[in-house]
Amino acid sequence: MANTTFTGPVRSQNGFQSVTVDSTTGAVTVDATLGTATSITTLAVSGATTLSGALIGGVQSLSGAGAVNLTTPITSLTTTGSAQALTLANGTAGQIKIIVHAVDGGSAVLTPTTKIGFSTITFTAVGESATLVYTSAGWAIVALNGAVAA
Repeated sequence: MANTTFTGPVRSQNGFQSVTVDSTTGAVTVDATLGTATSITTLAVSGATTLSGALIGGVQSLSGAGAVNLTTPITSLTTTGSAQALTLANGTAGQIKIIVHAVDGGSAVLTPTTKIGFSTITFTAVGESATLVYTSAGWAIVALNGAVAA
């Protein structure tokens, strides 16, 4: 199908889809669906980008020992005992992870799989937090608020 250029508004009662077609198999992949509930599978941005409004990410609620996930930017931690073991797997270069001690029932010790310049981060009180970024060499600390790196 050829490209079509419109000079006026384009309307649809059932939304729009942006698709790619595999040149070999003809398989159609939906890249974005625009409608009442807009979803974009992958948003690739290069250069400077300006967002107006809030950037809101998902929050993992983690109670007790366990794995800090890689699928949300923020983990809200509830401690339920002493020195609870937290793990953090390797991320993707450029990924940011924020861990906040939200409810105090003890303490927790975070040990990322691959890290730069530290071995663990310990959380002992409500409000303590750690902001990390993943690099090609591992997790690096960007900021600590009360939490202690060792």
